[in-house]
Amino acid sequence: MDLRELPSVDELSSSLADVGWARAVTVEVARQAIIESRRLIEDGESPDPAELARIELARLGRMRPTRLINATGVLLNTNLGRAPVHPAAAAAAQESLTGYSNLEFDLAGGKRGNRSAYARHLVAQMTGAEDALVVNNNSGALFLALTVLANELQVVVSRGELIEIGGSFRLPELMAASGAWLMEVGTTNRTRLDDYQDAIGAETALILKVHPSNYQVVGFTEEVSYGDLAELAHRHNLPLVADVGSGLLDGEAPWLEGPPPPWLAGEPAVRQTVSSGADLVLFSGDKLLGGPQAGIIAGTADLVKRMARHPVARALRCDGSTLAGLTRTLELYADGRGGEVPFWAMVAKPFAELEERAAAIVAKAGTGQVTAGESVVGAGSVPHQVIPSPVIRVEHSDVNGVWMRLLAAQVAIVSRRHEGALLLDLRAVDPTDDSLVADTLRLACRS
Repeated sequence: MDLRELPSVDELSSSLADVGWARAVTVEVARQAIIESRRLIEDGESPDPAELARIELARLGRMRPTRLINATGVLLNTNLGRAPVHPAAAAAAQESLTGYSNLEFDLAGGKRGNRSAYARHLVAQMTGAEDALVVNNNSGALFLALTVLANELQVVVSRGELIEIGGSFRLPELMAASGAWLMEVGTTNRTRLDDYQDAIGAETALILKVHPSNYQVVGFTEEVSYGDLAELAHRHNLPLVADVGSGLLDGEAPWLEGPPPPWLAGEPAVRQTVSSGADLVLFSGDKLLGGPQAGIIAGTADLVKRMARHPVARALRCDGSTLAGLTRTLELYADGRGGEVPFWAMVAKPFAELEERAAAIVAKAGTGQVTAGESVVGAGSVPHQVIPSPVIRVEHSDVNGVWMRLLAAQVAIVSRRHEGALLLDLRAVDPTDDSLVADTLRLACRS
């Protein structure tokens, strides 16, 4: 090919129209492919502009939001979108997105209304709090609380709770951005009530207790309970703010049959933390609650109202579809149907049922073996606690290649590599996808 044989941008982009891309995208890809082809021709090579364009579209396609299958065994996988929501919550969100709603309109009074009034009512009802507020995520909830209550004032927090979570997000940096200044007390592994008491002064705005979420300190440890911290804070006319993180509504998990599962032991729950005297309890909507991404604040009416009126609250507010999906999720719990929330349905799946499904996939794929394994909750919830699960273990001479071919499938399958083998965990896989998993695994192992 020489320069005279290069197609025009319009010709090349038109030839790409069958792959389902917006015209503006194919035009730009075609333009860049022709530029690259011209450079290669001048270097003495013979490029194919159409092939270059399709390679680039394939690369862009891997970045496009798309459905995939989570076979990692990490149920709340942050990289994969955390909690899948209940179909009723998804339908409520879709209805909000495709039409108009009473997002900020009071149908009873015929005037402007509160954006999250009903969701706030549900949260308060189910947690025992006086009031509640919903923002875009839990980091936003903490930022709002610190901005409103502790700007240019002191916040007392244990050294063992100065967490860093995914994406290099660090609690001290968030506190600094809010204008609050940090007073660390205790040591990494032991913090006593007297440590908090000794740090309280004229400029202290609040006591903050943060659930570590994604790690545990074990061995020679000590921490102060929510109840004791609340009593200390109130003795000094200070609020206790508790960031419990994961969004476990009730430690008794009344939506499940039988007692709470052993892996929930030690996980702070919203209702019990409110009951212990915490003035504000902050938690996520898309972890153990099993709803869309949101940050939820449950607490005393006066503090919640102060935060709701602050200008930062507007910058952190949720859109209508998120509120619609969150509200429907909360209604499932209020109706005694929390066990239907996909996360809780996953963790309740019997080992034997998953083992039978795994054996059927192995038989159809013609590869792998079913062995005992473990699933984890993920997203910084119940760290180091596991849920027994069978896994499909695939031995292959090119494990990394199989892993990548599963990712490159039309519906990507994300598995995990462990000790030279590939593991697929079905606890987070919808049974309707089992046949697809088997077919894709068979092809990936034979390529």
